[in-house]
Amino acid sequence: MFRSLLFIPGNNPSMLQNADVFSADAIIFDLEDAISISEKNNARNLVRNYLINSSVLPKQIILRVNPIDSEWFHKDIELLKTNKIDYLLIPKMDKLTSDKLTALLSEYEAKNNMLETKVIALVETARGVEELPLYAQNKRLIGLFIGAEDLANDLEIKRTESSEEIFYARSRIIYQSVINHLIPIDTPYTNINNPEGLLQDSAYAMSLGMKAKAAIHPNQLDTINKVFSPSPEEIKWAQEIIKINLSKPGHGVFQYQGKMIDKPIISRAEKIIEKAKIFELL
Repeated sequence: MFRSLLFIPGNNPSMLQNADVFSADAIIFDLEDAISISEKNNARNLVRNYLINSSVLPKQIILRVNPIDSEWFHKDIELLKTNKIDYLLIPKMDKLTSDKLTALLSEYEAKNNMLETKVIALVETARGVEELPLYAQNKRLIGLFIGAEDLANDLEIKRTESSEEIFYARSRIIYQSVINHLIPIDTPYTNINNPEGLLQDSAYAMSLGMKAKAAIHPNQLDTINKVFSPSPEEIKWAQEIIKINLSKPGHGVFQYQGKMIDKPIISRAEKIIEKAKIFELL
């Protein structure tokens, strides 16, 4: 479970060395878009050395690899042998990519006697959005991640502060995530000098059903963590609902503060408490 995921370019030694001190729930070591062609090998080597030699690592580690049909993909997944990577972030996901990935990883894991690698799909093309129902059932997947900048480029549209242009894609990702028990992850807010814009964008994404959001700068993490965490008021409300429910065994419905409380509301309260425990808010 995540609230915040921080991108760190693989060729940035200072950020690599500080990866464990950032307040992100997961760190994404980026070997793809943030890295120029001339730096691909250097970035991979720096990340490998960090994973092997660091005594303290981030809570969860995600490796953003290059596309599976690129010349760098097979070298990138060699980092799985460090046994320090929790998930791969796969760019340009669609049905064909999903099928190829399953075959490639299954062969690689069998050859190297490895456990099944879990994957987050980066949905950043029109085809990837439309084919979501065809690959969201892939058993390797744990999350769907909208990549709005690449998607806007594919659609030949302008990215805006309101993000109205990605409403459809966000919604598709959220619904397919719920159906397939995946984590819907929102695209980064790219204006690092507009904290109010970040707050508004995060709150709106959360209101649609996103459960986490990526960040491109450490100064975005506190806002994202706050937005995607249960508030103190929500936690108190959930505790009261669960307490009353436990005191009324066999009662399917009861009232609290003038409102009817039934099974869906109780379930929501339980999810709030579960999140609060995971994120150490209790």
